[in-house]
Order: sequence, then C-alpha cells, then structure tokens
Amino acid sequence: MPPAPISRVVARALLAASLLTGPLSAESPKDAGIRGDSVPRTRPAAPVPVTRDPGGSGHRLSLSNGIARVPVAVVRGTPFQMGWHLGRLMREEIATLVPATVSGFKRELQMSDEALDQAWALTSGHTDPRVLQQIAGLAEGSGQPVRLLQHIHCLPLLMPYSCSSIAAWGEATEDGHLYQTRNLDWSLKAGAHEFPVLVVYLPDRGHAHVTPSFAGFLGAHCGMNARGIVLSEIGDASAKEMPYDLHAPHFTSWFRSLLFDADTLGETLELFGRIPPTKAYHFVFGDGRTEKRSVKVRAHTGGGRAKPGIDVWKDADASDELAPSVLSCVVYHDEGRGAFPTLRAQRGRLNGPRLIDLANRIPIKGGNVMNAVFDATALRLWVSYAGAGQEAYQRPYVFMDLTSLDADGDGRSDFPTR
Repeated sequence: MPPAPISRVVARALLAASLLTGPLSAESPKDAGIRGDSVPRTRPAAPVPVTRDPGGSGHRLSLSNGIARVPVAVVRGTPFQMGWHLGRLMREEIATLVPATVSGFKRELQMSDEALDQAWALTSGHTDPRVLQQIAGLAEGSGQPVRLLQHIHCLPLLMPYSCSSIAAWGEATEDGHLYQTRNLDWSLKAGAHEFPVLVVYLPDRGHAHVTPSFAGFLGAHCGMNARGIVLSEIGDASAKEMPYDLHAPHFTSWFRSLLFDADTLGETLELFGRIPPTKAYHFVFGDGRTEKRSVKVRAHTGGGRAKPGIDVWKDADASDELAPSVLSCVVYHDEGRGAFPTLRAQRGRLNGPRLIDLANRIPIKGGNVMNAVFDATALRLWVSYAGAGQEAYQRPYVFMDLTSLDADGDGRSDFPTR
C-alpha cells in the first residue's frame, strides 16, 4: 500500500487528537488502544547494547516532593554527546515508552512508516542541525532505531495542543522577579506523563537550558535558559487551519534553538521572526534577567494564507485580544478559563506558590499532563506531572534551583548564571 498523502495524514492526526484531547471520563476504544500500547504491562525487549562512549558527560538524579518523583538528566557536551548520554541515562524508560507510543499512534491514525518518513523528510530539512545531531546521539545511547526516534518527533507536528500560560514581573510580583507558567493539556491516554524527565542541557556551545520533557523526546514544549529566557506555547490549530505547513520546524525543535541562542527578549523575537510557523499558536516569551518582561505572541498561519500573520502584545496593551482584561507587568493566555480576576486581585503579591495555585485552577481537566512555573530571574522552577491516576493539577510540584545544581558532585554549580 502506498504511503498516505501528507494532507490525509494531518487530517487523521487531527481527528485522533480531537478524540484524545476531548472529555476523558469515559475511555473510548481508541483511547484504550493507545493506552494499552503506550504503557505495556510486560517488560520491553532489551535495546541494542551500547558499545562506545563518545565523550561529554551525563548524570542522573531525582527530585521528590511527597508522592511525586521526577528524574533529572544533566548532560554536557556537543549535541551528539548530550543526546547519547540522555539516551544512556533514560535507556529503560525510552525502551518502554517510545516503541509502544509510535506503534499505538500509527495504528489509530492508520499511518504507515513511510508516511511518517515523508513528514520527517519535509520538516527535518528546516530543523536545527543541533537537534538532528542530538537525535542521532539519542538513538545510539538508548539503543533505539534512529528512524523510530524521528517518527516520535513527527507526532507533535501533526497534532494540536490546548494549553495556557501566564507571565508576571516587576510591580506585579512580590519580589520583582519574572514568573512564567505553562500548563500542558494534551493526552493522558498516551501515557507519556508516566515517563517524565527534567533535562538540563550544558552544551559546549550555546546557553545551558532546562526543559521539562518525557523519555525519548528532545523537543521543548517549554523551557528556560541561563540568560533567563523562558518560553511557553498554547496551541490554536484546528481543521480550519489545514493544510499545515510541514516545510518548517515544529515549535518544539525551534524552542530548543531559541534556548541555545537567545540572550534577550529582543533577540528571542528577532530569531522567532525568521521561523515560519507550521500552524496557529500563541506563545509567551519572557526575559527574567536583562529586559525583565514578557510578551504574548499570536501566529496566524495555515488555511492557504500566503504568509503568516504575527501579533506581539506587551503588558497592558489596549490592542491585546483580551483587552480590557489586561494589566501592567502581566501577559497571559488562558483560553477563557478565568485567570484574570485572580491576577488582578493578587497583583503585587504574585510569586511562585501563588502562580502554582493559579496554574492549578485553569487546566483543561481530563487532560492536564504537566504544569510548570519558572522564576526566570532567580533561575528556579516548579514542575508537576500527572501520575498515579491523578492529573498534574492534583499532584505535588517538585522544585529545582538551577544555581545550586551539582549533579557531578564536584562542589560547584553545573549551571552557569552569567
């Protein structure tokens, strides 16, 4: 059978995603099928043995808070070396999650390996070579086929997200720090939250950065770098946006590019302007150490538009789509889930714990996979993943202070602060 055309692949992905991200109180046969494949009840086959160490370094530790346990992988070196060590450190989790997840989505979306190859061929030509090199390293370090890892990195390109983000700084916060939230509302049935990992990248070139992620996935759906650049995303795509533009990198890969390279908010926006969006999104981009502010961005694309339309809104912006519900030193996008009254009432007193509480009030219940709150001034973060039958908003948050991270135990912080 010939591979499905890309337009049909996207249509199938949207259909399946609408099933996956809709109400989850009753498990549909499709949900059950994906769940059964993505979280196997038996131990997976052993990956191919690793035969050589390419250099660089990697260390694994764990963060805990009550019942919550989240692995942390700290990897250093070239992109290939960082990928290799991440694969080595998360080898068992990758072997459990990735083959089953790809298999489950292929079956439910009626997609062939060749169709995913075609999607990867289109997007990879526009993807940061550092990300491609890291995937190659991840394959060798984990013992998984590089083709399989390419396929799992295709899936976010074909599927929508529905999330939220809030940023507050300056006179809106109790200490003047820039705090930024990110709710990831996606598919609990895929089971990725059962294999969480916080990845700290210490590249030989470019900025150190941290991304809350999942075993076997190198893209960043949010993250923060050593310069205090913090990134969040909210998906807006629907069937009306088709055809999506696959001649572009997915946002999860170019978020990595921004984390590697951006020093300031101005530079973040300049770099963002060079990247064609694949579909419609909102973003919140912040700078906690130099400009000490955030902006909200809306990207219109797809639907046959000749070029994407980009809107950038600062705080208290009368042109913001949410005006007049806007405040100075605050930007947000919550898809109408009621953040503004709390932001207004707590303005001047916002901090990490209060934004955790607010993030816990506004997820899409039934699909809240992960929540994060970043302090982009002090380089700290709080993260909660769904697990043990609870969604992220119901679970404890683990805490990481990057300035005191010492994974290799040499008595010095691993994460540069200047």
